[in-house]
Amino acid sequence: MDVKELWPELEWIKDKELRDNTEKTWELAFSRSVLKAEDLLKIPFTLLCEGEVVTFMEHKRCVVHISRKSGEEINRFFKEKLPVDMDILISGAILCDVGKLLEYDYDSEGNLTQGDYGKYLRHPFSGVSIAEECGVPKEVLHIIAAHAGEGDKVKRSTEAYVVHHADFMTFLPFKERLK
Repeated sequence: MDVKELWPELEWIKDKELRDNTEKTWELAFSRSVLKAEDLLKIPFTLLCEGEVVTFMEHKRCVVHISRKSGEEINRFFKEKLPVDMDILISGAILCDVGKLLEYDYDSEGNLTQGDYGKYLRHPFSGVSIAEECGVPKEVLHIIAAHAGEGDKVKRSTEAYVVHHADFMTFLPFKERLK
């Protein structure tokens, strides 16, 4: 399975260079990870919740779809008063958790765990690093950096707010339900 199969939503990005660099970021992350594309269809989307949760890709694709719909509606209702750059938004939503590929590892029993890298750098930091290496623009890097709790200390762009809320609205209910 390749990145295009994993992420059919890449086709929503109209700017070819941004689409290619978004794809290249996932390819580079896989090259540095113990995980393969197929693993993302099985592993849980977070290690923070006990019990049965959705897979990494179920969560990620939901975040991308919610982000896209939200951006479309913001553009429809607010037009130039609060414009959303859909390419930036979609790329950011696709890439916001790419750094998790470096956070995860397998223990000696084959269980998914937080690896040594992940103990020192959370996925927003590693995600920004990988994406910047692949030529992703600063507007998307901002979304990656600001989508999680680390972003609470910065002024988020509209696109970063959309991805942040799409991510948390599909994470917090699982976290709360499984306490």
